[in-house]
Amino acid sequence: MASTAAVPEVALRSGSARPMPAVGMGTASFPPAPGATKDAVLAAIEVGYRHFDTAAMYRTERPLGDAVAEAARCGLLRSREELFVTSKLWCTQCHPDLVLPSLRETLKNLQMEYLDLYLIHWPVALKPGPLTFPKRKEDAVPFDFEGVWRAMEECQRLGLARAIGVSNFTTRHLDRVLAAATIPPAVNQVELNPAWQQRTLRAYCADRGVHVAAYSPLGGQNWDGTGSNAVLESEVLTGIAKARGKSVAQVALRWIYEQGVTSIVKSYNKERLRQNLDIFGWELTDEDRLKISQIPQKKTVTAGGLFSQEGEFTSVDPADLDIVER
Repeated sequence: MASTAAVPEVALRSGSARPMPAVGMGTASFPPAPGATKDAVLAAIEVGYRHFDTAAMYRTERPLGDAVAEAARCGLLRSREELFVTSKLWCTQCHPDLVLPSLRETLKNLQMEYLDLYLIHWPVALKPGPLTFPKRKEDAVPFDFEGVWRAMEECQRLGLARAIGVSNFTTRHLDRVLAAATIPPAVNQVELNPAWQQRTLRAYCADRGVHVAAYSPLGGQNWDGTGSNAVLESEVLTGIAKARGKSVAQVALRWIYEQGVTSIVKSYNKERLRQNLDIFGWELTDEDRLKISQIPQKKTVTAGGLFSQEGEFTSVDPADLDIVER
């Protein structure tokens, strides 16, 4: 069984959250499957996970909270304090007056008194409304970076979020937040893996003390069942995995860890959950790292995916929604 002591942690430079474990379990599942989510979180706690990532949009806050409460009751956890829990503010709530009420609703769903980390999910604001997906293009409105970030800072000052940060932010988005910030973002969670390495963004964040966390560390999920996976199907990673006696997933996660980045990896399979923690007792070679650095780069997730194909953007410039470094 994996031990929590075997999972390295990183202290965030802003906020009072407990140190962030280097691998976290992602809970995004479409369509939502609350029972499966709860069971998977319990399995993850059992094999050693202490870092869990959710979001209002995923609709997994409640089953995550149920699993944590059950784990505490049955002795798998001593207390909620052992965990690092992240959730995210959805685009329809990215308005200064809606940030704090949204966090309070998240905490109610989780049955928790605080989050370790609260993130702005996207640098995209939509007209207030229900958490539906995809949205109409005409629902996009200008993002009040200063006003929303000030509200995020208030969440931290109140102790409802031990640290605050962002997700899917490019360097130009971060420039706008940092220009307004009294409390700088502790984390930027972005799509990152050997096939989308984010070198420019990582260097920018390192210079400014913003820790980078990686979603889709194994190449992401094809929700519609089409397309390929540039990580799990990579010939380079497959060759390294065979030579090292590891899985392709373990090689990808080890590479991310060696970049100083935290992985948020989603699996509901107990054995794969266990394997995804088994990346710390070994290292890649310089030759392995060189080969990985030469993998062709391809981004999977874009802000355009938030919107239906119909309609037009009427109140924002589509370029403002771009989440790819240029």
